[in-house]
Amino acid sequence: MKITVLDGYTENPGDLSWEGLEQLGEVTVYDRTSYEESPLIAERIGNAEIVVVNKTPVSRATLDKCPNVKLIAVLATGYNVVDHAYAKEKGIPVVNVPTYGTASVSQFSIALLLEVCHHIGHHSDSVHAGRWADNADWCYWDHPLIELEGKTIGIIGFGRIGQQEGRIAKALGMNVIAYDLYPNDRGREIGTYVELDELYAAADVITLHCNLTPENTGMINKDSIAKMKDGVILINNARGQLIVEQDVADALNAGKIAAAGLDVVYTEPIRADNPLLGAKNCIITPHISWAPKESRRRIMDTTVANVRAFLAGEPVNVVNR
Repeated sequence: MKITVLDGYTENPGDLSWEGLEQLGEVTVYDRTSYEESPLIAERIGNAEIVVVNKTPVSRATLDKCPNVKLIAVLATGYNVVDHAYAKEKGIPVVNVPTYGTASVSQFSIALLLEVCHHIGHHSDSVHAGRWADNADWCYWDHPLIELEGKTIGIIGFGRIGQQEGRIAKALGMNVIAYDLYPNDRGREIGTYVELDELYAAADVITLHCNLTPENTGMINKDSIAKMKDGVILINNARGQLIVEQDVADALNAGKIAAAGLDVVYTEPIRADNPLLGAKNCIITPHISWAPKESRRRIMDTTVANVRAFLAGEPVNVVNR
């Protein structure tokens, strides 16, 4: 069984092992292939029967050029890089890793929030640059510092990750409200479910943890921002397409949104002309919420289990069944 990994570097830059896959077939690993449609993708798949992919697209055209493909395994939860509907037509299951980053993604969301509140990186850099040693005062701060206890966090998307973030926020003394299409008792133990407009109006901090759908694409826009408190803090490490970037940049520059912490943008890697790069009080990190070694090990282990189950004739985590 020939297995080709098209873009393995971000999953395994050298601190993990492909040994689990190598026990299941003849494995070829490419660190990077392409983030755009390219003839190189089909060329590298060649006659492989199993394709393992992270962000390299696998399109209809690619599948037509690679008739030996029998399984596509995605090294992530999101699988929009694969034309999964066409793969289904061709009888090719697409499998993903449904849960691996609950702890790391919720932790990173809170880290973005704490950085907004305290600007720890900036102040550390200023100390190393000599400003504290040369300062006339006992201490200094260059940005307003924010205490979170007693403030309200509004979490949009209250599944595993959103609920875990809610638990951390409660431990910080925050009041937790949430919006989700499917309220449940576990969520009610953590926070209060409200309608979306109520969340916009009441929250001091708004965080996004919902799946990307046609219905919620661009949900954070000038109209929804107008419903928010003046000086709201926005955190997004879910999907960049949930926000209209120009509208958020305009709100940041006007002070309507006091600050934003973002780990995702609409087009990744980020484009040089992204309006958020020039916006005030906007922290942007390069989509790394998912990337602690512990999380990536879970991705690897689940992907190996997905391939093993397929070879045994009992595929699991199939997204296009």
